[in-house]
Amino acid sequence: MEFEPRLRDRSRWSIGSACSVARLLDVLSTKTAFLVVRECLFGTTRFEDFTTRIGASAPAVSRALKQLEAAEIIYRVPYRESGQRARDEYRLTPAGEDLLPVYLALMQWGDKYLQDGTPPLHFVDASTGRRLGVRVTDELDGPGTDPDDIEICWNAPEPAH
Repeated sequence: MEFEPRLRDRSRWSIGSACSVARLLDVLSTKTAFLVVRECLFGTTRFEDFTTRIGASAPAVSRALKQLEAAEIIYRVPYRESGQRARDEYRLTPAGEDLLPVYLALMQWGDKYLQDGTPPLHFVDASTGRRLGVRVTDELDGPGTDPDDIEICWNAPEPAH
């Protein structure tokens, strides 16, 4: 990559607090917060399921949910099962759903550089079966794959229990 001419002298400017990546990392500042987003992308909505699937403590998950809600990444939907007290489900906002390519890009990098052999999961277009990945493109508004058209596949013979 190369900077445009007016940005080439790095001593004359700084992106500072305007950096979008730094601001996103403030929101997703803990492993638990990012894994809550992963689980929301995978369809998890209930508190107990977050703690089980992430393997994090209830207080850590609670803090992450509050942080993500304050950042408008998730929102609450009340529900009540018969004979139980009212509780909340947590769902992604449109901003949260837009984190899918971020998640996929990080997963793709981890699959390439951190896995020995076969990564645990891969994503395919549900209608074509073609693998999905993230890449840099010159079209911001080009056609993409809708999240509802993505299938998550296990690479190993059977999923871990």
